[in-house]
Amino acid sequence: MAEPESAPAPGWREVLVIAGLLVGLVFAVQVGTSLLPPSIQSVVFHSPLAIVVLAVGTIILLIRIARRPSA
Repeated sequence: MAEPESAPAPGWREVLVIAGLLVGLVFAVQVGTSLLPPSIQSVVFHSPLAIVVLAVGTIILLIRIARRPSA
């Protein structure tokens, strides 16, 4: 029986491009946060907002991985 063709694994170039984009995104969020009024900065820095964002992102990623068809 013939094996189904799978997509090639990403190479170093793709990994570095994604890593660079993520670093740029984090930098942009930091700059954006510094431009907010101090009262809103207080909410961002003194509440569990980052934890909630990371938890939601992790849950979404895990759901996508779980629903991916197995090879």
